[in-house]
Amino acid sequence: MNIDVLLPAALAFIMFSVGLALQGADFRRVFVRPRALLIGLVGQLVLVPLAALAVVLAFDLPPLLGMGLMVLAACPGGASSGFLTHLARANAALSLSLTVISSLAALLTFPLLVKAVLAAFGEGVFGADGGVLAELPVGRLIGSVLVVTTLPIVAGMLLRLRAPAFTARAEPAIARVATLFFAAIVVATFVSHQHTILANLLSVGPATLVLNFAVMGLGYGLVMLAGAERRDAVAVAMECGLQNAGLAIFVAIVLLRQPELAVGAVVYALTMNFGALGLVFVARRRETAGVLAAHGK
Repeated sequence: MNIDVLLPAALAFIMFSVGLALQGADFRRVFVRPRALLIGLVGQLVLVPLAALAVVLAFDLPPLLGMGLMVLAACPGGASSGFLTHLARANAALSLSLTVISSLAALLTFPLLVKAVLAAFGEGVFGADGGVLAELPVGRLIGSVLVVTTLPIVAGMLLRLRAPAFTARAEPAIARVATLFFAAIVVATFVSHQHTILANLLSVGPATLVLNFAVMGLGYGLVMLAGAERRDAVAVAMECGLQNAGLAIFVAIVLLRQPELAVGAVVYALTMNFGALGLVFVARRRETAGVLAAHGK
């Protein structure tokens, strides 16, 4: 079977496993107290592109590599953010809400941001004024959000609602399989792009790591400063740090016909998992320590 089918199917199963742990009330709480949601949207749509610009200038990246990183930063959040937020025992409903809303907002913001990048940095490289972005795969973007994220989440929630006893028994095993699938996706990303990653890891890898850590730190810090819960801060950090690299690669290779423009997205697709998994580890350690301290009182 084609990897283009297997990867979305694996992501859909991962999102289904997250849905098993959610209820409608989880999403109601997100919108009743929207402070973290609003901060997350500002972080995803404004702070991430600004941070990418700062990193590109600080590292003095070559034009195409820098533009590629900027295009990546203009993308909405990635589907895996909800799963990793769930792994971190944080607010998965907030993360998923941010993914859906930022993906829909990207129908407007993404072309505008990319056209701004092309106008500012692309002179003499493309010749066109970015009009090719009118061909952005709007249907594909909406479809991917529905098929890979929304519908599997809803299916998992419905199964939990209709068969709570079965869900309670099956959820641990399904969660383990989902974790294996996530590890397989990371490995598949590396294998399918290994030549690009290895050839450019030293030149653009440090910039992608700094960008990832910076936006995750900003997202986390802003939510905590706003007085929200730590689990909300973890969700926003995940959403800011995990980008839809597949969209950036599509635009670079298919629409703009500039494979080098995809380098930043390809490398970031690998390195973004380091910060995310590190946050999962820290968040779970903090929660375990809190539980032990509570029992010790």
